[in-house]
Amino acid sequence: MSPTPTGRLFGTDLVLTRTFRAPIDDVWASVTDPRRTARWFGPWEGDGGPGRIVKVQMAHEEGQPWMDMTIDACEPPSRLAVSAGEDDDRWHLELVLTEAAGVTELRFTQRLTGLDGVGEIGPGWEFYLDALVAARDDAAMPSFDDYYPSMKEHFEAQRPE
Repeated sequence: MSPTPTGRLFGTDLVLTRTFRAPIDDVWASVTDPRRTARWFGPWEGDGGPGRIVKVQMAHEEGQPWMDMTIDACEPPSRLAVSAGEDDDRWHLELVLTEAAGVTELRFTQRLTGLDGVGEIGPGWEFYLDALVAARDDAAMPSFDDYYPSMKEHFEAQRPE
């Protein structure tokens, strides 16, 4: 059964959410501790902190490349903002965590510089966030083939005419 896309466009912000029956501190560790990020996204190296650059391995991408990410904001355990890439194509990513009654919501936002690639970008983040869910549940990792190209239309249909 194919996963259902959840991401939405709000202007040029691509927003996806996931919820976890877990305390906020535990979910925060899943998105910031390099041993835990290695399980669903990739490990990272460096001295983390606002204004610092860390090296992140894209463990599920072809060739498993390493990339530099700048930590733009780090407010444990509720907000992490990072950016990566070149000036014209810089990616701005933000994760905001909120907890209520033992349930933590993760709200992921990518501030897009344009909407041309949203049909590829959206399915990629759906995959990675579902990989986070699988890692936390000790379940099998999803396959990117279940996300792309099947989700492409969902994201492209949200682009303004």
